[in-house]
Amino acid sequence: MKMAVVCANGKAGRLIVEKAVERGIEVTAVVREENRSSAQNVIQKDLFSLVPEDLAGFDAVIDAFGAWTPETLPQHSSSLKHLCDLLSGTWTRLLVVGGAGSLYVTPDHTAQVMDGPGFPEAFVPLAGSMGQALDELRKRGDVRWTYLSPACDFRADGGETGKYLFGGEELFLNAKGESVISYADYASAMIEEAVNGSHIRERISVIEA
Repeated sequence: MKMAVVCANGKAGRLIVEKAVERGIEVTAVVREENRSSAQNVIQKDLFSLVPEDLAGFDAVIDAFGAWTPETLPQHSSSLKHLCDLLSGTWTRLLVVGGAGSLYVTPDHTAQVMDGPGFPEAFVPLAGSMGQALDELRKRGDVRWTYLSPACDFRADGGETGKYLFGGEELFLNAKGESVISYADYASAMIEEAVNGSHIRERISVIEA
């Protein structure tokens, strides 16, 4: 299997590369600066400078892009659109490191996690921009995309348990009543979905078991 990880120098990106390499996958890191991941191959380019030829021949492309400042939040949509345009009409899967704020909390899918009174106000703009990018992604019938939302408590430095549960569009809890997952377990789940999954044009979610 041949895989590219876009923004492979980030915290999530590096762990996703690491888990892919551990499974014997040939990985290409797409990075703006010097590669800091364990990928065997490197494309040193800005995401927005990529052309179709850069992503040709991969079985899967994992998008680990993240933006955090008010002026860059719209890039969640523009970066995803650019990657979709590059992969349009190809057989290559596009797997997206998503957010939890857009998970639904009602069966009729009228309310989301980010709408709740307990959702941190500081993260509302980020959740909103990621949710908008997902809404736009849903309209792409020309790309074999999968959007993987983490648990609400997404722990950058959490321990690796190796045990996780996949879900769908709605927020769900483990046996302890928690919605939590570490970046390391999320990375393993992402690679499992890339290798074995068949959730084409679907948003799925994952939490620690």
